[in-house]
Amino acid sequence: MKQFPPSQLLNSLPKQFFASLVKKVGEYISQGYDVINLGQGNPDQPTPAHIVAKLQQAAENPINHKYSPFQGYSYLKQAVADFYLREYGVTIDPNKEVAILFGGKAGLVEIPQCLLNPGDTVLVPDPGYPDYWSGVALAKAEMVTMPLREQKNFLPDYNELDENVLAKAKLMFLNYPNNPTGAVATSEFFEETVKLANDNDICIVHDFAYGAVGFDEEKPLSFLQVPGAKDVGIEIYTLSKTYNMAGWRVGFAIGNESVISAIELLQDHLYVSLFGAVQEAAREALTGPQDCVKELNILYERRRNILIDGLRSLGWNVSAPKGSFFAWLKVPEGFSSAEFANILLEQAHIMVAPGIGFGEFGEGYVRVGLLSSEQRLAEAVERISRLEIFKENSPTGEPLREKTEE
Repeated sequence: MKQFPPSQLLNSLPKQFFASLVKKVGEYISQGYDVINLGQGNPDQPTPAHIVAKLQQAAENPINHKYSPFQGYSYLKQAVADFYLREYGVTIDPNKEVAILFGGKAGLVEIPQCLLNPGDTVLVPDPGYPDYWSGVALAKAEMVTMPLREQKNFLPDYNELDENVLAKAKLMFLNYPNNPTGAVATSEFFEETVKLANDNDICIVHDFAYGAVGFDEEKPLSFLQVPGAKDVGIEIYTLSKTYNMAGWRVGFAIGNESVISAIELLQDHLYVSLFGAVQEAAREALTGPQDCVKELNILYERRRNILIDGLRSLGWNVSAPKGSFFAWLKVPEGFSSAEFANILLEQAHIMVAPGIGFGEFGEGYVRVGLLSSEQRLAEAVERISRLEIFKENSPTGEPLREKTEE
């Protein structure tokens, strides 16, 4: 069969990091191993019943068997505005400041193509969600990373950014609660961000995928809660995490009118809107009973505590995430993130994501998902306890338990 080579554009795209993780786990499972997969971000709970029931009902309505409006139904945009007013006290114009997305990822990949020309500069967090890189590559833009360091609570230090970079930058990605670190933002940081954006004409894109997942009775902040935020950017929200609707592919962008208009224009050329029944179900999720959201948050916090408390009992000095459904764990001394992830897979049959897959400053960490049952997380801790490096010595020759407790 004749082989047609892919375009230069496709060859320029970054390697899909998570696809290689899935393949690796599959190889071990095919060999008969019981792998505890903590390496992915796929919610494990079902979509709440009242949302599913709305989809079933709406799917029977012939109006939803036709093309829906290219830019989405107005009732869903109104539901988004009602949601933001209820949850964050933010007033949104549903007609001008909301774009319906085919999942949050689609919006994140689309936005560089909407606003950037080849060679333009984009500021991205490091470590960060790898699909930011995909949108930058598709726009043929240039990426400059902003290091996220533990001593700065995984918030970028804008004082580190070169003035020439700021002068050329047109777009900045932020993400809090953060994937992969589990860090949360403060109002002071967002205020600083708005000022930086105003001073340098930078559009801010805040990825708020984990906006509903905050721990220790602290609700994560929306970027749009900060005065002036809508003037300088947008927020991207997905129903995937809040309502366990990852497979439904529905999200939305909210904020600056000109950016929303650009997203809708691009999507007019790419899609014929979202299935109407899914839009009705999305409205039900946003405006219906919210007990399911609270219960899910409690579940993730309980899982977090089982994992973190268990690992600390082994002498592993790990930090608890403040948000998201990920834990960001510093690997024992003497190992790279990939080496330690391989040890966990090969010797304990536990899959985690090595930090280097999220950027240069992800080195030295692994990301663990809180997306398995409490029993499986406890079992993971028990398997880790049997590893030689935890039972006896670290690679430096010092007892790991003593060193981490200092």
